[in-house]
Amino acid sequence: MAGTWGLAGDSGFLRGPDLLSFQIQQTGSLDKVVSWAHQFPYAYPFWVGQFLGFLNIYEPDYAKAVYSGDPKAADVYDFFLQWIGKGLLILEGTKWFQHRKLLTPGFHYDVLEPYVALFCERHAGELPDKWEKKAQENKSSDIFCDVGHMALDSLMKCTFGQGDSGQCHRDSSYYRTVYDLTLLAQQHIDSFQYHKDFIYLTPHGRCFLWTCQAAHDHMGSDSCAPGLHHVIRKWKAALQDKKEQEKIQHQRHLDFLDILLGARDESGIKLSDADLGAEVDTFTFEGHDTTNSGISWFVYCMALYPEHQQRCREEAREILGDQDSFQWDDLGKMTYLTMCIKESFRLYPPVPQVYHQLSKPVDDCSLPAGGLVSLHIYALHRNSAVWPNPEVFDPLCFSPENASGHHPFAFMPFSAGPRIPKNCIGQQFAMNEMKVVIAFCLLCFEFSLDLLQLPIKMPQLVLRSKNGIHLHLKSLGPESGK
Repeated sequence: MAGTWGLAGDSGFLRGPDLLSFQIQQTGSLDKVVSWAHQFPYAYPFWVGQFLGFLNIYEPDYAKAVYSGDPKAADVYDFFLQWIGKGLLILEGTKWFQHRKLLTPGFHYDVLEPYVALFCERHAGELPDKWEKKAQENKSSDIFCDVGHMALDSLMKCTFGQGDSGQCHRDSSYYRTVYDLTLLAQQHIDSFQYHKDFIYLTPHGRCFLWTCQAAHDHMGSDSCAPGLHHVIRKWKAALQDKKEQEKIQHQRHLDFLDILLGARDESGIKLSDADLGAEVDTFTFEGHDTTNSGISWFVYCMALYPEHQQRCREEAREILGDQDSFQWDDLGKMTYLTMCIKESFRLYPPVPQVYHQLSKPVDDCSLPAGGLVSLHIYALHRNSAVWPNPEVFDPLCFSPENASGHHPFAFMPFSAGPRIPKNCIGQQFAMNEMKVVIAFCLLCFEFSLDLLQLPIKMPQLVLRSKNGIHLHLKSLGPESGK
C-alpha cells in the first residue's frame, strides 16, 4: 500500500482540516477537498460536529483496502430508508446478494437490447424539439432541468411501460420532489444534530417525511393517488390472467416491473411487495438522477472543448449513415464518444462521494472496526498521483492501451464498495441511454459556453450545479444527422 494509515507525526491520526463548519453542499467544497488532497496525499479525517468523524480517502490502494468488503455506513444511508426503502442501494450481506441475483437477469444484454429502440424513439424527437425552440431565442438555456425531465420520462417508460412527455405536471412535480429530497438528505448527512432519530420531530424531519410521501404518491398511477404498492398489487392480479401473460411475453421489451414480478430464486422465492417497491423506487431515483448528472456535465464538457465535440459528432454521423435511428450494434462502434463519456465521468462523477463503515480493523488496528470512511470519488478522479494532468480533459486516458494500465480502484464513477467487482447493476443501461441521447443531441446541435453563467459545482447526493448548466444552442438543421 502506498503509505501507512498513520497520517502524521506521533499522533498517528492527523486531525486534518477543520471541517466543523464546512457544509458539503457549500459551493467550492469539491475543489477545496482536492486542494487538501495535495497536502495530505492519501487521506485525512473530517468531522461532522465534535463526535462524528470520517476518514476521507482518495487514493486507489486505500480504496481497495477499505472498500473490498465493508458495509455502507448506516449513519449515512439509513437516512434513505424512508425514501427508497431497503433496495440494493441500502442492503448489505445475504439480503443484498439475494436481491442482486434476482435483479441481474433484468439487466442482461438480451433485455437491454430492445431498449435502444425505445431510447431512440423517445429522445430523437422530444429533447431536440424543445431545444430547437430555445435555440431560436438567441440566448443561453439551462440544460440540466431539460435533461432531467427527459431521463425521468425514459425511466418511467422502462419501469412501467408508460411515459408521458417530461413536461407534464406529474413528472415535473416528481422531478422537483426528487430534487428536494436530495437536498434534504444531503443536509441530513452534513448536520450532526440530525444524526439521531429525533430529527423526525423537527420541522426539517417532518418536511423530509412529507416529501418522501409525495415521492411515493407520484410513483403510484396516472392519477398520482394510490401509491406504488397499489400498482404492484394491480399488476400481480393482472398477471394471473393468461391473456395478460401472453401479452407481456409478446411485448417488444419487458418493463422493469414485469421482470421484478417474475423474478424468483432456485427455491421459488420471490420479492415481497415491500422489496419490489424499494427496488422500483431505487431504480427510478438512481436511474434518472445520475443519468441526468452524467449527460448534463458531458454536454458541458463538449461545450468547453469544441474540438472533442466535433469529433464525437462526426463519429455519430458516420455511424448513423442513412439510418433513421441507432441500432444496438451501433453503440459498440461509438469508441471516441465512449472515451469522452468516461473522461467526463472522471472530471464530473455523477456520485462524488460514498460512505462505508469498517467491519474489521485495517492495517493492525490503525483504523478500528466500526470506523467511518468516506471515499471522495471527485478527489480520487483528480488525484495527480494517479492521473497525469488531472485537470485536463483528455479522452485518451481511456484509450484501450492507457485504460489497461489503470489501477482497478482509480476510476469509480458508478460508486464503490463490495459492489466494485460486479459494478453497478444499471451501469450498462445508463451507458446505453447516454450514448443514444448524446449522439442525437450532437447531431442536432452545436453547444457553446455562456461565459456569464458558468456552472458552480455542488454535491447534492449527485453532482449538480448551483446555478444550472447554461449553454448556447445552435441548431444544425433537420438533415444534420443524415
